[in-house]
Amino acid sequence: MSTILITGASRGIGRAIALACAGSGKYSKIILNGGHDAAALEETSRLVSAAGDLLCAASLGDAGDAAYVESLRRQFGPVDVLVNNAGISRTGLLTDMPPAEWDEVIRTNLTSVYNTCHTYVPDMVRSGHGKILNISSVWGLCGASCEVAYSASKGAVNAFTQALARELAPSGIQVNALAPGMADTRMNAHLSETETAEIRNQIPAGYIASPDEVAQAVLRLLEMPDYFTGNIVKLDGGWT
Repeated sequence: MSTILITGASRGIGRAIALACAGSGKYSKIILNGGHDAAALEETSRLVSAAGDLLCAASLGDAGDAAYVESLRRQFGPVDVLVNNAGISRTGLLTDMPPAEWDEVIRTNLTSVYNTCHTYVPDMVRSGHGKILNISSVWGLCGASCEVAYSASKGAVNAFTQALARELAPSGIQVNALAPGMADTRMNAHLSETETAEIRNQIPAGYIASPDEVAQAVLRLLEMPDYFTGNIVKLDGGWT
C-alpha cells in the first residue's frame, strides 16, 4: 500500500483523481493539497475518507511556495506517488496581461511542480522507487491563442517531465505527464454555451471529457511499468 500526494485537489480533476485513488484500494494514505478554498478541500477530504479504508490528510496552502511544500513533507512524511495537478488559467491577449498575472500562472502551474519534486524526490531516490505524474495540457503541446501564459507554463511542465524522467530513471522512478484537452471543470466555466458548443464540434469524439475520465486515465498511467517513463500522454478525444 502506497502514500500519494495530490496537489490542486479541492475540486474538478483533482477531486476526481483523489476519489479514484481512494476507490482503487492501492493507497493507505492520501494527502490532499488545495490552494485557496478551504470548504472545497474539506469536502474532498470527506468524500475521500468515505470512499475507502485509508488515512486522508488535507492541507490548504500554496504549492508554489517552497517553504510550504517543505512543511507539508515534515508534517506528513514522504510519498510514493506524486500527482501535480495544481493549475490556473488566465485568458486574454498577452499585451493585456500584467506581469503579476503572468507570475501567478507560472508560480501555480510550473513552480509548484519544481517545489514538490525538489522536496519529495530525495525520499524516492533513497527508497529506490516512486511515481510522478504531472497534469499538463494539450495547450502545452500546441499553444492556445489568448492563453499564452497557460500554454507556456504547460509546455514547460512537459519539458520538465521529460528531462526529470531521464534524470530519475536510473533510480527506478517513473515520471510522466498527462495532457488533457477540454474538460468539464470550473476552469472552463467562463466559456459561453456557444463557445462550448463550437469546441465540442471540433472534437472528433463529439463531447467534452468529464473529470472522472481524466482521473481514470491517471489511474491507468500510475499502473504502468517503470519502463514507461518520460511520456506526454494526450487525452483529448482526437482534438489536437
